[in-house]
Parts: sequence; C-alpha cells; structure tokens
Amino acid sequence: MSLRPYVPSVIRSRIFTLPNLLSLSRFPLAAAFLLVDGRGVRVALVALASLTDVLDGWLARQGQTSQLGALLDPIADKTFVLVAISAFLFDGLISTGEFLIVISRDLATAVGFLVAYLLPGLDPRAFKARWSGKIVTVLQLAALFALLLRPTLFHPLVPLIALASAVSIVDYTLVLHRQRVRS
Repeated sequence: MSLRPYVPSVIRSRIFTLPNLLSLSRFPLAAAFLLVDGRGVRVALVALASLTDVLDGWLARQGQTSQLGALLDPIADKTFVLVAISAFLFDGLISTGEFLIVISRDLATAVGFLVAYLLPGLDPRAFKARWSGKIVTVLQLAALFALLLRPTLFHPLVPLIALASAVSIVDYTLVLHRQRVRS
C-alpha cells in the first residue's frame, strides 16, 4: 500500500527528503544492532549510522533542511546510541555508571527540551545542534567502536565523555537562559 493517494505531494516532499530518510534509517539500524551478535556486523552498523549522520548533516548545511529534520536527526542519533550502548550494558560489558555517563548529555537534553516546552518564555526549538553536542556524539560513537574493536580503549573515553557532556549541558543551559532573559 502506498502513501501517495493519502498524503499530498507537497507534504511528501517535505517529509521524504534525503536528509530525513538518512535520519530515519538510524532507527532500523538500531534495531538491527540488537538483533545481530557478530562484532563485524555491529561495527558495520555503527559505521553506517555514523555515515548517515554525517551525510544528513552535510545535506542540511547545503540547504536541505526541514522542521521535521531538525527534530528527527537528534532523536535518531540519540536512539541509535542509546540502543547500542544499552546492548553493552545488558551484556555486562559496561557498568551502570559508565552507561549513565555515556548517555548523560542525552538525558540532560531530554530534560532541557521538556523544561523548554513547559516553561513560558522558552522555546524547545532553541535546541539546535551545537559544537559541544557534536563532540559528545563523536565521542559516543568512538566509545561504541572501542567496545566493539578494542574494549580497553573504552574506559579512557568515559572521563572524556563525562567532561564533554558537562560542557555541552552547560552550553545548552546557557542558550536557554539567554533565550529566557530575552523574552
């Protein structure tokens, strides 16, 4: 069954953009990460998820942006990382503390988004990609590669992720604070 008769072409063209399709692809990649056991396949899935993130970001910087894409991309990123790092937690390869550190920025961002949505004078659309957040994402993906290829490298990454996450949380908090002061 096709969506063509039910969804007007103008809406389809805004939803089914290449960057949005690349972001959407990270959801089945996350599911596949849980379903496969092989290290090589999991490395390929992390590499593919990373590549789709880089490509959709590049396309967005070339002007292929949409409101849906601005929301979808970070949700897809966080979903993939959360699912993949959760698999390592459930397999007993990382501790609960390490798990929480790796996802701390994502948890704080979710709380910040909710606060921005609920409080007058704040706009959740202020949660645009910032360099501090991109650095955390790169470190999270590096942690996934480390766990798959050389687990001893994961442990030195944890404090780096903690530091980068703290900087990112402060950065996003200051953005919201400045936005609140202006309104």
